[in-house]
Amino acid sequence: MDKGFLSRQQFPALYQVLSKAGYEVIGPTVKDGAIVFVPLAGFEQLPTGWQEQVSPGHYQLEQTAGQRCFYWNTGPQALKPWLFKPEQHLWQAEQTAAGLCFRQTPEQAQPRAFIGLRGCDLAALNIHDQHFLNGVLPDPYYQAQRQQLFIVAVNCARSADTCFCVSTSDGPAATVGFDILLDELETGFLVASGSDQGEVIIQQLPLAKAQTKQLSEAKQQLQAATYQQRVMPDEQQLLKLVDRLDHPQWQDVAERCLACGNCTLVCPTCFCSKQESHSDVKGQQAEQVRLWDSCFSEQHSYIVGKVFRPEISQRYRQWLTHKLATWQQQFERSGCVGCGRCISWCPVGIDLIEEAQALLQGEADDD
Repeated sequence: MDKGFLSRQQFPALYQVLSKAGYEVIGPTVKDGAIVFVPLAGFEQLPTGWQEQVSPGHYQLEQTAGQRCFYWNTGPQALKPWLFKPEQHLWQAEQTAAGLCFRQTPEQAQPRAFIGLRGCDLAALNIHDQHFLNGVLPDPYYQAQRQQLFIVAVNCARSADTCFCVSTSDGPAATVGFDILLDELETGFLVASGSDQGEVIIQQLPLAKAQTKQLSEAKQQLQAATYQQRVMPDEQQLLKLVDRLDHPQWQDVAERCLACGNCTLVCPTCFCSKQESHSDVKGQQAEQVRLWDSCFSEQHSYIVGKVFRPEISQRYRQWLTHKLATWQQQFERSGCVGCGRCISWCPVGIDLIEEAQALLQGEADDD
């Protein structure tokens, strides 16, 4: 992959070219104490100099004197809310003189360019594509926005304490699924295209030839980001979680878990939903709405008059065994991409890795 060099002073040219091409530019910024993705009015909104300090149950931003815009790893969410919306109106019904009339809510999408997505985010996007695009019933709302998506990915230059993407093979490098790839250096950016659309944008940037020293610096910082403290058991080991359904660890974690569902909301791959019907006070109009849901909700297991997972231990077991084990039967991989969001945003600091390891402890002796 050939890479050019864009100086830090010339970096705003990327925003200008994307905007001129008709894209709404979505990128990271600091808001309410976290790094979140919002529509950008310019690259001056990027989180220059900001880093996150994370640990189980802890996320805090720290302003540094550095000039890097992407020297952080994750915020609470990245791409998921923009494609799989927290609230999606599906159809409306209206009582008319001719009878009840149903109308599907039209798909509303616009060209959007996301800047700052990481390897773990793109791995999650690929899983959602399998579910929402390639499943038995493709989702027209997801499909409409996905088709107009332009992605500027960034290779991680460091890893947070909760990252474990190396063990899930989803980072720290972004390898597929982007239109443009950046490596941020102290003085600027290495830039490479990953698609024909990306090449069109790159051709309009004031790129210089990348120097050997710059390529070496990018390689070294990417290598540094591979040193991570946490390691997820491999997928063959994770399959054995379904043999541990009566393990006492489920009750142990249930005594700490609040069943708040934070882990599923920040997870870039979770896609549980529910539907609700709303009507006006006259009963003349109604609509069907799809909302995000969580398998930690007691009502999520409600079927024909019975809640099948009334205990927190049962709901945590459902989440973990599906995410790490039975998910592999659906998508030929685990449902975890190693971003660590569920660890840092859990209000009581439950560590997914520690729970999986505790459940599998001694499994080698059982073989």
